Amino acid sequence: MKKQTLLTIFCCISILLNAQESEKNQASFNLGSGLNFSFNDGNYQFNFGGFIQPAFNYSKVASFEANNQFNAKNAFLIISGKAVNEKVSFLIQTDYSKSQPLLDAWLAYHPFKNTTITIGQKQTFLNNREMTFREDKLQFTDRSLLSHNLSMTGREFGLFIESKFGNKFGVAPMFALTSGDGRNSFGNDSRDTDLGGVKIGARLDLYPLGYFSDGNDGLSADLIHEKSLKFVLGAAVSKNKGVSNSKGEGHGDFLLYNANGINNLPDFSKAYIDLLLKYRGFSFLAEYANTSASGLNITYIDAAATQLLAPQQISEFLVLGDSYNFQTGYVSKKGLSFDFRYEKITPEFESNLNSILKDSNSYTFGISKYFDNNNLKMQAAFTTIDMPNGNNQSIGELVFQIVF
Repeated sequence: MKKQTLLTIFCCISILLNAQESEKNQASFNLGSGLNFSFNDGNYQFNFGGFIQPAFNYSKVASFEANNQFNAKNAFLIISGKAVNEKVSFLIQTDYSKSQPLLDAWLAYHPFKNTTITIGQKQTFLNNREMTFREDKLQFTDRSLLSHNLSMTGREFGLFIESKFGNKFGVAPMFALTSGDGRNSFGNDSRDTDLGGVKIGARLDLYPLGYFSDGNDGLSADLIHEKSLKFVLGAAVSKNKGVSNSKGEGHGDFLLYNANGINNLPDFSKAYIDLLLKYRGFSFLAEYANTSASGLNITYIDAAATQLLAPQQISEFLVLGDSYNFQTGYVSKKGLSFDFRYEKITPEFESNLNSILKDSNSYTFGISKYFDNNNLKMQAAFTTIDMPNGNNQSIGELVFQIVF
């Protein structure tokens, strides 16, 4: 993998040197937008970029010793390109802080100005709004408890259709048909095959006062300082046919059976409603999520069909319940931001102590300093999670970020 990376860098430098000799070809580098190449008067474009996030993390569970850790929170390498006349674009995105680095690999066709059809693995819009933001665009040092509980990376493999209409009143409908098993959904090799059926879902975003300013739509903080009030109200629903992962982003983590010992995997549904508001540096994000299971008639937890699945027992296999996330903050014109987040998690079966989703309340205080927009920043946050069993958690994190 390192050899491939070095070869890619070498090729990019060679292209840069050659591009400077032609009037039709251009090359440039800017912090935040990476190394950019433009050929044939801009008809073909290529970008090489990424970001790194060194971090220090402190965590403590009541009655246990604290844990301190230095790590590379994220180490992204991003390669993208566009053929303007052919109306085609592509993106490959990897995170080398993970054991399986490939996150996004897709090819998109743009038949019309405001319509995009994508095939491949990408960050889906079927989750809560925060999960649609890339890891370097977060308002806090980490994603919310809601995002962590209901999603993994938020990437899926399949077909995605996105569109935008209107100007003063914006409407953005989206549709997705995916494998239902998250990223790398077909496993490590031919023996590790996809399980269950497909996942189908849609999202609709409304912008009653018009779209956010350019560059201010892919994050929750208002770095650009919208001169007039702007907000987006969105809703997303999805149904995953036959899941075997607690969050619907994997497969083979558990199996359920019918009376004949054949796989009888449950259907997993998610519904989200969210609101994002921005005005003169102030931002407010509200999110609600509900997850539910269906297709559980006469289901057994063993292939011999001797142990019938109890009604509440499904919450031990799937993340089921209601979740709320409210976060607000203000970014000064000098790039200093103060943020606060409150979350409430309620499992569907509160009486089941073995439920994956735990009843909890969470509070997060954050402070960020943006030195060069979002390209160079330093963030600190402290989170407390109140649990009914007394195992309260305290989490502190300091993150540095550079986007190249």
